Amino acid sequence: MTQDIPEIEPDEATGTHADILHRLLKLSNKLLAPFSMHLEQQYKISVNEFRLLMLIGRYPGCASHELADMTGVSAMSVSRAVFALERNDRIRVERDPQNKRRKRLTLTEEGERLFRIMEPQSDQVADYLMSNLLPHEVAMFDHILKILIDALEATDEDGNSLFLERTRPQDNGE
Repeated sequence: MTQDIPEIEPDEATGTHADILHRLLKLSNKLLAPFSMHLEQQYKISVNEFRLLMLIGRYPGCASHELADMTGVSAMSVSRAVFALERNDRIRVERDPQNKRRKRLTLTEEGERLFRIMEPQSDQVADYLMSNLLPHEVAMFDHILKILIDALEATDEDGNSLFLERTRPQDNGE
């Protein structure tokens, strides 16, 4: 079922940068609705736990710091979600035999079961989201997302986030 989308002239489609940011935030919030309605209560899993479970299922043996990089979520939030997933017997945390300081994350039998249930639902959300876009628009959207993420992850020569430095609130003397 496709929805007819009206033709919009380029100057009508764009707003201020703040307008675009708010639409992006709305998109992010709307994308969480199927999760909240269908998965969160039924499987007693938080959004961050769900995201990590999906990534660990796709990248078995990954480490927490890699998950933080992939998701853009703070190391502390990843740590909390990993702890909860391990406590609920959804993942295993094991020392990497090649690098004793690294801890590998893998799904348990219960984690595999949830992954098999949730992955098709995640794919369904992604397919629905992209269903009104032409293949070249999907590619362009992906390209733009990569550019935006690169801008948010850029650092200066000391490793400080350029995004956080350049968006720091100005001191108003209060």
